Amino acid sequence: MTISLYNTLTRQKETFVPKDPQRVTMYACGPTVYHYAHIGNARPAVVFDLLYRLLLGQFKEVVYARNITDVDDKINQAAEDQGVDIATIAQRYADAYHADMAALGVAPPTIEPRATDHMGEIIAMIEQLIDKGAAYVAEGHVLFSVSTFNDYGRLSGRDRREMLAGARVDVAPYKKDPGDFVLWKPAKDNEPGWPSPWGRGRPGWHIECSAMSAHHLGEVIDIHAGGQDLIFPHHENEIAQSRCAHGTDHFARYWLHNGFVTVDGKKMSKSLGNVLTVHALLKDWPGEVLRYVLLTAHYRQPLDWSDKVVKQAQTNLDRLYQRLADHGPITPHSGAIDPDRVDAGVLAALEDDLNTPTALAALNQLAKSIDQAEPADQPKLAQRLADSGHALGLLQTPPATWLAQRQNEVAMSESAIAAKIEARNAARADKDFARADAIRDELAAAGIVIQDGPEGTTWEAAKR
Repeated sequence: MTISLYNTLTRQKETFVPKDPQRVTMYACGPTVYHYAHIGNARPAVVFDLLYRLLLGQFKEVVYARNITDVDDKINQAAEDQGVDIATIAQRYADAYHADMAALGVAPPTIEPRATDHMGEIIAMIEQLIDKGAAYVAEGHVLFSVSTFNDYGRLSGRDRREMLAGARVDVAPYKKDPGDFVLWKPAKDNEPGWPSPWGRGRPGWHIECSAMSAHHLGEVIDIHAGGQDLIFPHHENEIAQSRCAHGTDHFARYWLHNGFVTVDGKKMSKSLGNVLTVHALLKDWPGEVLRYVLLTAHYRQPLDWSDKVVKQAQTNLDRLYQRLADHGPITPHSGAIDPDRVDAGVLAALEDDLNTPTALAALNQLAKSIDQAEPADQPKLAQRLADSGHALGLLQTPPATWLAQRQNEVAMSESAIAAKIEARNAARADKDFARADAIRDELAAAGIVIQDGPEGTTWEAAKR
């Protein structure tokens, strides 16, 4: 069995062959901890957690580093606004991130380096770049000289002039070239800072990841992952400074990037008021439901978030859990994916560049096949369904617990159901049948079946 991955660097799908099959190395850009993570931040965490599970099932050791950026202008601003130090802000939202991701079934990475714990490595790498003529000091800043790296722009596939025209580039007077980027910058008196050969200051964002990756994983790693928005300038700059510092032909051998999450067809933004944090969504939905939605689109494609797709994910999971409850008992499975226990269709889809839509379709088809199987075979198929769900990070709750929680949710929302039925009756009285049908569909998506009779409208939870 082989895993194929789409490599942004080569723009093609490739068979994954690690540099050292005994120790696979993977780095994913993690959160900047100044606020709660939104659902777009959760997508790479879920997707690359899935890849981590898959790799663990096929290789002896997988070292997965996902960093935390805990020094940044936004963190500084949040600390100033709240009258606390940056460590307080960083720890508060790092803890929230961990809790939110755990609720989505995201396992902890092998290593979770923080920028503030690696100032020595960061400064040493900057010194290497200066010594090799790839960086220079100017007015208390240290800048990388992009003209010293001929492959600059290869990852994003554009020449340097095009990239600079389409990006927010700080054209400071002390730069030799407008595209040169900051490795170290001076800190103001009221800002956090660390001593360095160039004065008290702090690192630029890009150098942090390069230094932490090299320290924990080595100068050349197998996989580097992150969102599409990081291709330029973050990942482009990481490649330039890492290769120049170490004199290597590669920094990462495979580059993976996930697509954006939109909300009802629109980009998330504070101005539109549609930024959905995981912390808030978890108050209304189980984490597995949110994870299911994040897997419904291929990771490289955009994913549009809406109430409709969330409700459909809830319905699908309810149906899967009912199959497990009807045909159990189920032996729980944890840890890496066991290829021998997973449905062939699910596994083949995951090995094909993490094709989660196809994997989910195979999972649901497996669930349907249970009802059609001989009674003696149904428990075995139910166990395979549970193990295949585990491969996707789903079906992690005991079936009886899941279904009991769902019944409680319905019971607790009886007043909301009554209000919907009243609104539907009003729409019918006004002959607004489109609105009435929409309310019926909304209730159906929530697992509520309504019946109109001589004595009025009644409802019951759908039989799953």
